[in-house]
Amino acid sequence: MKHKQAVLDSIIKQGMLPLFFYEDPEVSLQIVRTLYKAGVRVMEYTNRAKEAFENFKMLKTAVDKEMPDFYFGVGTIKTKDDAIKFTDAGTDFIVAPTINPEVGEIANQHGGLWIPGCMTPTEIHTAQEHGAALIKIFPANVLGPGFVSAVTDVFRGQLFMPTGGVELNKENISGWFKAGVCAVGMGSKLITKQILQNKLYDQLYADTVTALELVQSSKQP
Repeated sequence: MKHKQAVLDSIIKQGMLPLFFYEDPEVSLQIVRTLYKAGVRVMEYTNRAKEAFENFKMLKTAVDKEMPDFYFGVGTIKTKDDAIKFTDAGTDFIVAPTINPEVGEIANQHGGLWIPGCMTPTEIHTAQEHGAALIKIFPANVLGPGFVSAVTDVFRGQLFMPTGGVELNKENISGWFKAGVCAVGMGSKLITKQILQNKLYDQLYADTVTALELVQSSKQP
C-alpha cells in the first residue's frame, strides 16, 4: 500500500473520491483513463461482483504503467480475506461499507489508509479506536449534512467523507462541505449506468471536470 498520509492528503486536496465497478474490463479501463485525463488523481474501484478482482489487477497494472502519480484503491472490502487479497494485488488504500477491525488491521500493518463506513456515533467511535483517519458517512443520502454537522461537534478533528447519493450539483456538494466534510465520495451520480453502458467517455470527462470545479469552489470559506 501507498503511505497512509500521502493518500489521505490526496483525497483531501482533490475533495472528491470517484468510485465505480463495471463487469467489462476494457470499459473499466477507459473509465479510469477518462477520470485521470479530467484531473482525478485518486479513486476507488469497488469489489461488488466476481469480476472485480481480476479487473482490479488489470487496472492496477495499467495505472502503474500509465499514471505514476495516481492512487488506485479498492472499495467494498468487508472481510479480512478480501483485505489480504487486494493488498497483495497492490491496492493503494481500502474503503469499506462497514467496520471490521480485522480489515483495518491489515491496512495498518501495511501503513495504508482504511476508510470504514459509519452511520452512528457508536460506529464512529469504534472506527476511531481502530485507527480510522478518515471515516465514510454511509449511506449519505439517508443521513444528510445535518448528521455530519451534529457529529463533528462530538468528534472534533475527525475527518469525514459522505458517500452514497451525493449529487452532481452546487447546492448538494456545497451543503456537505458547509457541514464539515473534507471530501465527498461520488459513484453512480457521476459514473452513471448510461455512461458505462453506452461508453460515453466525453460526457464523463466533462462531468468530472465540472464535479472537481464544484468541489473546489465549495471548499472555499
